[in-house]
Amino acid sequence: MKTVGIIGGSGYTGGELIRLVINHPALELNFVYSTTRPGTAISDTHHDLLGSLDLSFTDKVNAEVDVLFLCLGHGNSSAFLEKHHFSETTIVIDLSNDFRLKADAHFGGREFVYGLPETNKAAIEKATAIANPGCFATAIQLALLPLAKAKKLTETVHINATTGSTGAGVSLSPTTHFTWRNNNLSWYKPFTHQHLGEIGESLAELQGNDTAMLFLPQRGDFTRGIFASAYTEFDGSIDEAYDLYTNFYKNAPSTQVSKKEVNLKLVVNTNQCFLHLHKHGDVLLITSVIDNLIKGASGQAIQNLNLIMGWEETLGLQLKASIF
Repeated sequence: MKTVGIIGGSGYTGGELIRLVINHPALELNFVYSTTRPGTAISDTHHDLLGSLDLSFTDKVNAEVDVLFLCLGHGNSSAFLEKHHFSETTIVIDLSNDFRLKADAHFGGREFVYGLPETNKAAIEKATAIANPGCFATAIQLALLPLAKAKKLTETVHINATTGSTGAGVSLSPTTHFTWRNNNLSWYKPFTHQHLGEIGESLAELQGNDTAMLFLPQRGDFTRGIFASAYTEFDGSIDEAYDLYTNFYKNAPSTQVSKKEVNLKLVVNTNQCFLHLHKHGDVLLITSVIDNLIKGASGQAIQNLNLIMGWEETLGLQLKASIF
């Protein structure tokens, strides 16, 4: 069994990670760090864990744990690692955006590998530190990577993606209150979302040049999931497009290419991404759906750990959606 420490376990992604760790057959939860809730039972915050976990938050760390997950707000992981030092053998997996870009990947003597298994598996398997991708970035990259590999991203890509309210975190803001979010729809950060940087780097690595993208993120009136649609010019047939995608993802157990239309309920509460293709004239439409907290965050973090450890990639991630 590998011991696990979680830094910042009171939020949505931290809660999901705790659930995944305690149900993983090869992991043992050692501590969950919190400066605001030390001594408080974890099940008092994550009430569904009552009877499943007899552990309290702590403000102490065990520097010798085998695996450290960082579930802190963006910009806080680097500050935490500057103050707290862990064993050289400790695997560090960060769920913030602190180390995702190549310019930020070297930190504190560690080299953070970008943790998107569908395109970076070989590097992940050799890594000791992982920069877990963002949720929007995961859904959008998986929609576009096969086209980049085939050098088909020659025109502007238009992207529209709607995320559930959990994507905004547990802290309240004017746009996260139920009375505002319910029966409502709005966009935010038009064309400037922070995930564009990591998306651009991954696409450029395969395409060989930068891809022009116009990305409009939206807030949905549901709690979990991302429904992303991207479209761009494509000079092949729909059958050729499906061949590109099925070949690219043939060894990716967490990404499925469907010839039937897809919807959020197919993937919520799972570590799966479902993709669907539609051709209209010279335009190819790609639809991508994921659970933002699992495949877009904590589940992908476990998937990366499985690869590092040489375990089955889907170990502890055999989660099933409920479509009703």
